Amino acid sequence: MALRVKEENRFRYVDEGTGKTLLLLHGLFGALSNWEGVVNRFSKNFRVVIPMLPIYEMPIKEAGLEGLRSFLEEFVALKGLDKMIIMGNSLGGHIALVYTLKNPDKVTKLILTGSSGLFEDSMGGSYPKRGNYDYIRERVAYTFYDPAVATKELVDEVFETTNSIPKCLRIVAIAKSAQRNNLAADIPGIQVPTLLVWGLNDTITPAMVAHEFNRLIPNSTLRFIDKCCHAPMMEHPEKFNTLVEDFLLN
Repeated sequence: MALRVKEENRFRYVDEGTGKTLLLLHGLFGALSNWEGVVNRFSKNFRVVIPMLPIYEMPIKEAGLEGLRSFLEEFVALKGLDKMIIMGNSLGGHIALVYTLKNPDKVTKLILTGSSGLFEDSMGGSYPKRGNYDYIRERVAYTFYDPAVATKELVDEVFETTNSIPKCLRIVAIAKSAQRNNLAADIPGIQVPTLLVWGLNDTITPAMVAHEFNRLIPNSTLRFIDKCCHAPMMEHPEKFNTLVEDFLLN
């Protein structure tokens, strides 16, 4: 189904279904389309909420992990959300971790996939090459095991984003903030059950990163998906959703 975006105050978000809240956090170049398979599967039994993170619009002085955590706290307060299951991909996983560490009473379970927070090799770490379509296409394809998943629509969207100097400045600021914000010393304090779903062929946050998260987060379970890179929910939605469903029902 096409995802309907709602607006309230300064927030744009998706809110589908009823039941326990499953809150989804997208990555640095993430889009709503990344989560369509998850929303379609889980909105039948859960309230699936996706806040659109203000990555490209937030004041440059606030462009970083702390600014995004504060934004999420304000959104959660506005919507009166509580006892959430939070799922984050890439930068979204990083935000989920810093939010949970600061607001442990708000979160009942965590699902991380290709999360930053320990190590990542990301396109946003240096100034993205503006105006070079072939370069952007190559970098987008690099995040998938099967380059065909990097559709022209997806590449066009990233290309348009990186062609904006203000957006690029924010991307770089947030990426550098994420790289500085290493959580190795903090995440042993995560007490909620945590599922780690990783692409076995992830080039951005490699398998060793998943193993390290698994070692550091006390109550965590690690599952790999073969022939899969940085966005399992896009590349292998059925396998990804089955692993998530098993975790949520136990």
